[in-house]
Amino acid sequence: RKETMKFIQICSLFLFYIYTLCKKLYFFMKNSNKIYDLVVIGAGSGGVRAARISASYGATVAVIEEDRPGGTCVLRGCIPKKLMVYASEFNKQMSDAKKYGWKIDECSHDWDLLNKSLKEELDRLAGIYDNILKNSGCKIIKGVANFISPTRVKVNDNVIEGKKILIATGGHSWIPDISGVKEHAITSNEALKLPKLPKNISILGSGYIAIEFAFIFRGFGSNVNLIYRSDLPLRGFDNEIRGCLEKELLNKGIKIYPKTKIKKVSKNSKLDIELDDGRILSSDELLVATGRKANTDNLKLENIGVEISHDRSILVNENSRTNIETVFAIGDVTDRINLTPVALGEGHAFADREFGNKLRFFEYDNVPCAVFSQPPVSSVGLTEEEAVNQGISCEIYTSNFKPLKNTISGNTEKSFMKLIVRKEDNVVIGAHMIGSDAPEIMQSIAIAVKAKLKKSDFDLTVGIHPSAAEEFVTMRSQRD
Repeated sequence: RKETMKFIQICSLFLFYIYTLCKKLYFFMKNSNKIYDLVVIGAGSGGVRAARISASYGATVAVIEEDRPGGTCVLRGCIPKKLMVYASEFNKQMSDAKKYGWKIDECSHDWDLLNKSLKEELDRLAGIYDNILKNSGCKIIKGVANFISPTRVKVNDNVIEGKKILIATGGHSWIPDISGVKEHAITSNEALKLPKLPKNISILGSGYIAIEFAFIFRGFGSNVNLIYRSDLPLRGFDNEIRGCLEKELLNKGIKIYPKTKIKKVSKNSKLDIELDDGRILSSDELLVATGRKANTDNLKLENIGVEISHDRSILVNENSRTNIETVFAIGDVTDRINLTPVALGEGHAFADREFGNKLRFFEYDNVPCAVFSQPPVSSVGLTEEEAVNQGISCEIYTSNFKPLKNTISGNTEKSFMKLIVRKEDNVVIGAHMIGSDAPEIMQSIAIAVKAKLKKSDFDLTVGIHPSAAEEFVTMRSQRD
């Protein structure tokens, strides 16, 4: 009886192996010569959205990703950076709480625990994106894609063929060619997972990445130097907002070096950062946040003649199509508007047009944005400077105030709001804010600007009192 049972077990195990082998062989034969309806290169936000929606219309889709699904925003950008903003703000919140009667005797921060928590959350999110693709029927292929024809790419030693190929590879941090900088600097990628909190950190740049990290590290207690070439931080934003942000940088104890460049960097016990005016800053770390470049270097676009710009971003038309009929591109790799919601919108519109029989396009006007500084900045529509440059006659309304919460806490942080109104028809063509909850408030204001509502519509709207948001509907006096 025992021998019979053992024989049955051996036979069952053998049959299971034969079944598994046949299944793998069947899958290989089925897919070895398969031509996909769509091959997506890059599993970031835009690529995943395009793949998932295309698959929902019945398209066969393969997604090629060299790292893991999620892309810059989820794994190396928006999400972990916003979580670090939250973590760094608790210091200020505890300080504010004291005047409200809270007794906080002793407080300390565990940097290792923060890193562990961030890693666990990013692993969870990567798993979610992986499941989104699998559950939608997309095939995930790990590796780097190189074009060998307008319909075929090589990944590792395999050739993947698609009737249409969508490039959604995003961008990467760019380090300028300054003596010693490439050898000793870190980018935002490394800043999100430093093994220990730097006591002193210098940051080169004044865009949203540089500004956000300046406040993050200052919130944790680091001494922060911010070095930038322009006269004010956040180039491209409204100048009054930029001026308010500069004040908040100084109020938080961040040392700023405007109209300044780095001449060279050398390493002794610390990093010695020589500025173009001769001053030398000593820092534990140098974070370079001087912009991003499109991820096109490894695609071998020259093999098929895809047109790119001087900065190597991919040129596309309104259909997100390149000059090659079968090749498309969306997101930061095209360098149109480098925002995650824009990549999502472009990816969704692409799938609707190409596989859903819907002639839908992403609209690039009045795209709201936010900088998660402390306090945050948010805007939608034209700045005052843009309106003037376009020859638009405008009325300007502003509000500058201390938030109610800060009247007791003693916090010196202030809020500033601004509306740009076209004089000829009273339409609000721009809204800007720096202050607590600015992004949350601006999301609703963006609907009004997108709908081309008038200042009179704002005036007729009852404010929610007491709130900061009510200031947008109670501005009555024009700025001189």
